[in-house]
Amino acid sequence: MRILSSTALLSAIVIVATAPVAPAHAANYATRDIGDWIVAASTDQRGCFLTRAYPGPRGTTLQFGLDVDGSNRLTLLNDNWSIRAREQLRLDFSLSNSAFPRHMAIGITAQGRRGFVTDFGTSFPRSFAASTYLKVRRGDVPVEELKLDGSGAAVAELRKCVDRQRAPATGKAARDGSARIPLDPFASSITRDSRK
Repeated sequence: MRILSSTALLSAIVIVATAPVAPAHAANYATRDIGDWIVAASTDQRGCFLTRAYPGPRGTTLQFGLDVDGSNRLTLLNDNWSIRAREQLRLDFSLSNSAFPRHMAIGITAQGRRGFVTDFGTSFPRSFAASTYLKVRRGDVPVEELKLDGSGAAVAELRKCVDRQRAPATGKAARDGSARIPLDPFASSITRDSRK
């Protein structure tokens, strides 16, 4: 199981803070609603995110990011929480099909809200997709209990989004119908010899 260091997790904070707002050009992946979930490409074009906002009274937002290299991160944000940015703590995470006791999480402030970010091994997306709930505890204190209904379809779409991020850009024919002049004549897929 690959777990990122606290330094690597902190570097993910920038990505998490900008995740829901993906530009239209991000590998041509348009943001999609999959039930209660939103799937969007990350602004760095190295992966995609699922976002789900849960209604009050707690009003927690869950974000799950998956990168092209297979790394992932789970973020929970809540206006009511007092966790400090960069605070490191051990939390117990439970899905309906697996548990992650005393798992490292790091406090963040993103989108004006406080919360935490953590990462899991490469099998976590599969477990998350098959789970009906996510429960988080801080020792004996419950942090959050969230239903994950629809997560299977959302993770399937998340994987499609990530696959789009992996797809290399290729030289395409000019839009004027002239197929002999590529848009990027310097792309590695062009086989013409330019020294003639």
